[in-house]
Amino acid sequence: MSLGLLALIALLPILVVFVLMVGMNWPSTKAMPVAWVVSVILAASVWGMSTQWIAAATVNGALNALKIFVIVLGAIMLLHVLKTSGAMASINNGFNNISRDRRIQTILIAWLFGAFLEGAAGFGTPAAIAAPLLLGMGFPPLAAVMVSLIANSTPVTFGAVGTPIVLGMDVALNIPSVTDGTLVPAGITIAQYVKQIGIAAAIPHALIGTFVPLIMVCMLTAYFGEGQNRSWKKGLEVAPFAIFAGLAFTVPYVLVAVLLGPEFPSLLGAMIGLVIVVSAAAKGFLTPKNEWQFPSQENWEEDWSGLEKPGTGTETSKIPLARAWVPYILVALGLVVTRVKFLPFGGWLKFWVIKWEGIMGTSLSFSQAPFGLPGLWPFIPVALLSILVLGMNKEQVNEAIGNTFKQVKPVLIALVFAVALVQIMVQSGHNAKGIDSMVMTMANYTAEVAGGSWPFFAGLVGVLGAFVSGSNTVSDMLFAAFQHGTASQLGISTLVILGLQAVGGAVGNMICVNNVVAASSTVGIIGKEGALIRRNLIPVGIYIGAAGILGMIAVYVLKLNLI
Repeated sequence: MSLGLLALIALLPILVVFVLMVGMNWPSTKAMPVAWVVSVILAASVWGMSTQWIAAATVNGALNALKIFVIVLGAIMLLHVLKTSGAMASINNGFNNISRDRRIQTILIAWLFGAFLEGAAGFGTPAAIAAPLLLGMGFPPLAAVMVSLIANSTPVTFGAVGTPIVLGMDVALNIPSVTDGTLVPAGITIAQYVKQIGIAAAIPHALIGTFVPLIMVCMLTAYFGEGQNRSWKKGLEVAPFAIFAGLAFTVPYVLVAVLLGPEFPSLLGAMIGLVIVVSAAAKGFLTPKNEWQFPSQENWEEDWSGLEKPGTGTETSKIPLARAWVPYILVALGLVVTRVKFLPFGGWLKFWVIKWEGIMGTSLSFSQAPFGLPGLWPFIPVALLSILVLGMNKEQVNEAIGNTFKQVKPVLIALVFAVALVQIMVQSGHNAKGIDSMVMTMANYTAEVAGGSWPFFAGLVGVLGAFVSGSNTVSDMLFAAFQHGTASQLGISTLVILGLQAVGGAVGNMICVNNVVAASSTVGIIGKEGALIRRNLIPVGIYIGAAGILGMIAVYVLKLNLI
């Protein structure tokens, strides 16, 4: 069987997801089980994967899905505590006092506050928190998730204190073909190489990411306006402020990547950007004179709404603004102090590790320190502590907890089958026929067809990895060695190509099923994931196309002779 035909067959599970969710608007709770069944059939029949390995990959996927589910559970619980107590109303009023323009609010919350959460926690946390915040301010649920996912792109490569670069690239590239073949002749260590990859990713990210706030608000006004307010032009009206907000994040982002390394570009870039942009917005600097608003709720289109009712941003609340922010401040502090290496607290959270070596007799293993997950620390503890801080009564507590568990039930189904599907595609290389895994088969065929134009397409492989796995880190683990080998064979800079891989892995977060399901669930719009993926393909195409052009310029115009 030819490589091209095999690659097309390997693509079938992903095509099933796209057709059912994007084309037919199936909910992920139905589409993902069907796609999983397709992957099982292909793995067994075409790849010759044993029943033992299929079962082990499915179990491993389910266990990893539980890790994501715990994050979603914590984020939703905190959301309902804040909503039921009245703290969310106070927070929303605070943002409204800065600006009532929905475009400005989107930039402040989705772009900058979301970037801070990504830098501190990652793993889908930013969209799962930013979307409910926007919902509470009166955003349509579908709009809140869409812009939160678009914003969660540029910061992702350095999310969770640099995990995709520090862990993802290091694990994938710490192999003899790279260390002995590339690094030893160059006289550098793997740690130095990984830092340079971070810089190679930060530069194209910054050049493109500066315009993400503008793209985001243009998408918002094009899809969620009414009459004359529904157009790209209404987004362009805020271009000066949007580009200013982009630069306020991306300039320190690159400087930190160069000077400090890959752990803190998103975290420090967002902190600096928040201070600058919030101050500027409060003074009306570069903001448009005319406010842009959504149509009244009775005129919203049917698919804009969900189970969760939007706020108005003007609800009365007895909770002072400073106290209302305490839970989020505690979350931010809890995330930062447990993820910076020079403090011991992160190690303390690993006092209990759940391990399963040799799952079902295979070489697969599962290991997780439960309290190392953002859900168990700090989200759930902060949510419970907030009950006291915000002075909630018994009825409010019961309402918040009840609404939490009601909302998360369907999420678990979608996540289990989505991650199990990914594991089967990744582990399908363990087969009796000696065929590369489904994922590597697709990547190898893409490289064969692309040839010298590979710098343009390298980022697409990163997008593919993030789409099927739901993680920039996993995308880098899957494809970094492949990207390095392809660049070496073509005689072009491995750093440029690996930087594009990291960029693609971040961009894929806009449409990856895990993130879409997790963010959608926090605002009660399970079943509309297809519409979100379909719309977000627009900024994905713009971002990854621009990255590909930059890659071609770097290799063939600037002729960067990097490692």
